[in-house]
Amino acid sequence: MSFDYKVSGKAFDLSVLRRVLGLVSHHKRILYLSIFLTLAAAIVSPSVPFTVQYVIDHFIQKHDVSGLVKYSMIVAVLLILQALISYTQGYQTAWLGQQAILNLRNYIFNKIVNFRLRVYDKTAVGTMITRTISDVEAVADIFSEGLIQIIGDSLQIIVILCFMFYSDWRLSLVSLSILPPLLLAAYIFKEKIKSSFQEVRTQIGKLNSFLQEHITGMFVVQVFNREEEEMKRFVAINKLHRDANIRSVLYYSVFFPVIEILSAISIALVVWYGSSHVIAGDLSFGVVVAFIMYLNLLFRPIRQIADKFNTLQMGIVASDRIFKVLDMEDSIPETGTSKTPIKGEVEFKNVWFAYNEEDYVLKDVSFKVPDGEMLAIVGHTGSGKSSIINLVNRLYTYQRGNILIDGKNVEDFDFTHLRKNIAVVLQDVFLFSDTILNNIRLYNTAISEAEIINAAKLIGVHDFIMSLPDAYNYQVQERGATLSSGQRQLISFIRAILQQPRILILDEATSSVDPETEELLQHATQVLLQGRTSIVVAHRLSTIQHANAIILMDKGELKEAGTHAQLLSNNGKYRQLYDLQFSELVL
Repeated sequence: MSFDYKVSGKAFDLSVLRRVLGLVSHHKRILYLSIFLTLAAAIVSPSVPFTVQYVIDHFIQKHDVSGLVKYSMIVAVLLILQALISYTQGYQTAWLGQQAILNLRNYIFNKIVNFRLRVYDKTAVGTMITRTISDVEAVADIFSEGLIQIIGDSLQIIVILCFMFYSDWRLSLVSLSILPPLLLAAYIFKEKIKSSFQEVRTQIGKLNSFLQEHITGMFVVQVFNREEEEMKRFVAINKLHRDANIRSVLYYSVFFPVIEILSAISIALVVWYGSSHVIAGDLSFGVVVAFIMYLNLLFRPIRQIADKFNTLQMGIVASDRIFKVLDMEDSIPETGTSKTPIKGEVEFKNVWFAYNEEDYVLKDVSFKVPDGEMLAIVGHTGSGKSSIINLVNRLYTYQRGNILIDGKNVEDFDFTHLRKNIAVVLQDVFLFSDTILNNIRLYNTAISEAEIINAAKLIGVHDFIMSLPDAYNYQVQERGATLSSGQRQLISFIRAILQQPRILILDEATSSVDPETEELLQHATQVLLQGRTSIVVAHRLSTIQHANAIILMDKGELKEAGTHAQLLSNNGKYRQLYDLQFSELVL
């Protein structure tokens, strides 16, 4: 599924808006309070000019000092009340927005950690980061700068118009004569800023993807001397991002001065028309002053409402992108409930598997590994070795055939129970940016430091860890960059033995290491293999000659099976592979 999204012709999707509001369903009181405060602000703000009009006409012009003082205090109270309402309403809506993105980020991360791995095979990591970070921030704006504010501004405009027409309908019509060009300017601004905002978000996604890929792949960039070329690509992408932002700034730079000019024209018309009628004696001076205040109040929400509408729309667009991720049904179904103890027998029966549902990388594969025995898988790159081990612990789902553990279909086991009984030691070990201790226990506080040290001593790794600065508290950099590949593998061996698995999977776990580390790895491997079913993927045939059985994979098919001696005597592909490796060693 693609995560790309384009704005539709609709203003915004109400069904998406309802789902966004559902994110704060547990905080309805605060939501209702925010709406109430918005309504209160819409009424209190126009009350100030109306009160000022009354003070001018009834106290100032009549030189009534006591009444002036009394009503001046009322105006002061209204202004203070307006400020308090604005503060409380702004804080509450911002709190709702932050609560919404807190919940949403939790939902997204829970979803993405349960996706099948094939989702990440075809989706850029930067895209997922954009959905989780940038798009979620836009959702907060729906509450803090969008929906509730639009409701409040719209209501305030209506209330102000009611006050204006109540005070003097003739002056109201004169002051609102600029409304048609004002509405036209707001509509054009809304349409232009909508497209520019969407372009900005698209460019942000491209920037995130580019940065993530190139920081992760910096080794390749530098080894192949691609610094200048990749810098040129980044400059080009960055310019597109800048241009998109400048376009949005341009629209703001044009729209707000236009509104200011129309506002000034409207006030000038009020002064001209109102003054003439004040002189004629059929209009009070207080009404003219009040109208100037009304217009200042009226144009403020009109200036903002187009901008806030686009903020709301972009929040809806971002929400729709996020909900597309949340609605993806591409997690491995947890249909199994069995938690029966696992002995460790593994059997493939006519298994067919494809990563893309079309091109099969495993074709009718069948084999059986009895409990406690070792199966070795050999073959050239791309033959299907890694695909086999990915299916055992259900990292992927096969299309045809059956995979059995202790004679029971692998899908029948409880997901967590199954993976607790299977440990995997990969060639490329991933370590998090944290201490060795936390990288071993993987933040499982149920595993004590004493248990970790005992496990390290058991497989002969304790001395190596103690030789590091700060020993078990040594800070490992991202992806374990400060450790060698062999050292990372040793840490993964401790992870595996602490899990106490019944089935052990080793994927080239002893390749490309120095002799001293290889000796440690060989000892660790022997400890891990004792009493467990093991499936070992290897290119180096010297490491698996004592396996109970060996299968040779070629282009997704199981071509040969037997012991090391049997396969050598068959003079087949295994013999050719063995002779090739032996000749390389001699050379």
